[in-house]
Amino acid sequence: MRISLNWLRELVEIKLSPEELAETLTMAGFEVEDIEDRRTWANGVVVGKVLERQPHPNADKLSVCQVDVGAAETLNIVCGAANVRADIYVPVATTGTYLPNIDLKIKPAKLRGVPSQGMICSLKELGLPTDIDGIYIFPQKDLPLGSDVRPLLNLDDVILDVTATANRADALSMVGIAREVAALTGEKLSIPEPSEVSITQNDGNLTLKITDQQACPAYIGTVVTDLKIASSPDWLQQRLRSAGVRPINNVVDITNYVLLEWGQPLHAFDKERLQFVTGEASLIVGVRFANAGETLKTLDGQTRTLTTQNLLITANDKPVALAGVMGGEETEVHENTQSLVLEAALFDSVAIRRSSRSVGLRSEASGRYERGVNRAELEIANRRALSLMSELAQGVIVHQEIADTRPDPATWSRSIALRLERVNQVLGPVDLGEETGELKEQDVERVLTALGCQLTAFGVGTWNVAVPPYRYRDLEREIDLIEEIARLYGYDNFCDTLPEKSEAGYLSLDQELIRKLRAHLRAEGLTELIHYSLVKPGEDRQIVLSNPLFTEYSALRTDLISGLIDAFQYNLEQGNGSLNGFDIGRIFWQEEEGLQEAEALAGIMGGNRTVGKWSKGSREQQMSWFEAKGILESVFQQLGLQVEYQPDRRDPRLHPGRTASLWVRGNSLGIFGQLHPQLRLEKGLPDSVYLFQLDVDVLLDSLDEDEILTPAFQPYSTYPASDRDIAFFAPVKISVADIEKSITKAGKGLLESVELFDEYRGENVPEGQRSLAFRLIYRASDRTLTDTEVEPVHNKVREALVEKFGVNLRS
Repeated sequence: MRISLNWLRELVEIKLSPEELAETLTMAGFEVEDIEDRRTWANGVVVGKVLERQPHPNADKLSVCQVDVGAAETLNIVCGAANVRADIYVPVATTGTYLPNIDLKIKPAKLRGVPSQGMICSLKELGLPTDIDGIYIFPQKDLPLGSDVRPLLNLDDVILDVTATANRADALSMVGIAREVAALTGEKLSIPEPSEVSITQNDGNLTLKITDQQACPAYIGTVVTDLKIASSPDWLQQRLRSAGVRPINNVVDITNYVLLEWGQPLHAFDKERLQFVTGEASLIVGVRFANAGETLKTLDGQTRTLTTQNLLITANDKPVALAGVMGGEETEVHENTQSLVLEAALFDSVAIRRSSRSVGLRSEASGRYERGVNRAELEIANRRALSLMSELAQGVIVHQEIADTRPDPATWSRSIALRLERVNQVLGPVDLGEETGELKEQDVERVLTALGCQLTAFGVGTWNVAVPPYRYRDLEREIDLIEEIARLYGYDNFCDTLPEKSEAGYLSLDQELIRKLRAHLRAEGLTELIHYSLVKPGEDRQIVLSNPLFTEYSALRTDLISGLIDAFQYNLEQGNGSLNGFDIGRIFWQEEEGLQEAEALAGIMGGNRTVGKWSKGSREQQMSWFEAKGILESVFQQLGLQVEYQPDRRDPRLHPGRTASLWVRGNSLGIFGQLHPQLRLEKGLPDSVYLFQLDVDVLLDSLDEDEILTPAFQPYSTYPASDRDIAFFAPVKISVADIEKSITKAGKGLLESVELFDEYRGENVPEGQRSLAFRLIYRASDRTLTDTEVEPVHNKVREALVEKFGVNLRS
């Protein structure tokens, strides 16, 4: 919120400089993001009077003016504004003045041969927003010439951009900030108390109908007639502009002014338009939730389709405003408005938050209702607005209706028990200079009294603390009061202390395994990628968000592969070459039994793994299926996992003949395969792109075994190995993995390893078969094997292959 110090000084005495005040607020939890010193915008700009205006002899659009700025001699100034004329008071930047908003220093100059000794300024040149083209003309008469223009234009002000935390709804108002400054500095408050308003007559044509009293616990509707819609006075416009609000007319400006002053949103309906919309003279203003499919055209010109989450203001049951969010265009106050209905209401914060999100619309009003508007000062804000309308728009209050289901005001001040012992236990010792100490009773009483709390002692170091009504939302427990004591006493006044007993942190087993997995993948040349969990909707089993921030990213991802393919394509398009990367994250999907989520690991490979190209030529080398599989195999080997590969055709994004499902100990681990040629062509990707996706939970469960976590040492054999080759014709449908398992089982005891080193299909190979050649390594740990020992085992392997698979042995 933008805080004008000139306005704030009317509410609380301030002796600090703007920088000191900003530091005080920031240390108390109200971060000051910016200090806008308007005093520098017009330093050196004075009031001048145009005595004479003549056309420029050498330019049709320029004028030569004689301007009196209270000096010994009048200034000759060349001006290009069309609205300059004689006998007007204007802001004049004299020679040597620097205007920071247009980065211009005024120097003596000649314009088309005529000397100019200054510049007559517009509001834009002084940094003030305006719709008026040309120079600014003061409406006042007989201003002292040569006087500083800054007090006249509210440029003798400093604006603090203050950010309040979500629990401090009271700080979204000038009164709330004034209370906070008074508590921090101990200075005197001067909050205006609006006088009681009188209802001159009772026309009886307004009634209230609150359908949902929980969503709207209080509503005040006031009819004001005989209005004179006009521009607001300068003081009101200047205060709105300093807060970043554009002035519109006196009635709308008053509602915005009260919003900024008291934090209470108000809305004014044109009464004649309400009657026109309903077609009836008698008005029933209601509050209810919308029916699905109802529509309303809001003040921003958009027609919005409503849902049952939208809370509405209705006139004779016809929607005229989104309650607490924005009014309707059909009933807005305009330049010919003569009577209005002023709304001052309390709405439930949850109801307004849901309503605002469902239509994707946030406003100054909704932002305050969502945090919680002060229920104790609704009538004060309403009286303030009505008194200003009577004063500035000559309005006559003729009728008022109130629907109030709030609890008894006597119960609004919550009472909380507070213990000094607990305060010191939580906050620790305070720094007293050369020594340390504890907070005393008088320290606690001073701080909480400054906040507006009333303390009643009922023992030594114990109080009952009555919380002021405007802080009822965030002061609920003893710990909340302790936080306030620390905040106002000053965090920097407490000693730096560590807990008496501390334990070293540690990683869980799953965290350690995930870190190890990441390290192995990076060691294989894969770059870790991070993608958003939100993706475009349209896939099967997707979970779609009800109120997404962006409609194009409104669903949760069902896998990681799609994001990796897009990342691969993006890197190619950006000239970064092929990508080798992996991603670990959660995926989400729908099942009949409900919503599901899991942790997944996925990767994509297709780039050249070599650093330089000089050894293989300038052309990038394509990765083969076996090279990609080898990356996975290397990771599994370092983790100590035995993974099986089985043919798979289920994923349409992968090549049906070059895809395998991965299994570990009978559990489905994931999938690995080459990108489908058709999808590759659509995305413009290289010929050889490979993907994998693993179930992290299955992977971690498989690694959570004693023999893997603590592997037993096995000494290397110091005796030489004996190798044998075996070749045969085997049906294509038989996988190499099945053959390797059979060989390993048959040669158990002496067989150390088995490796496929040749595959051939073509001439001299029976149709439907392929020639496979394996190298088998036999070794014993205590002796050198002889042929007599190796041959029986090797023959057993050959017999097992013939018996189980019906292979045709060649060697």
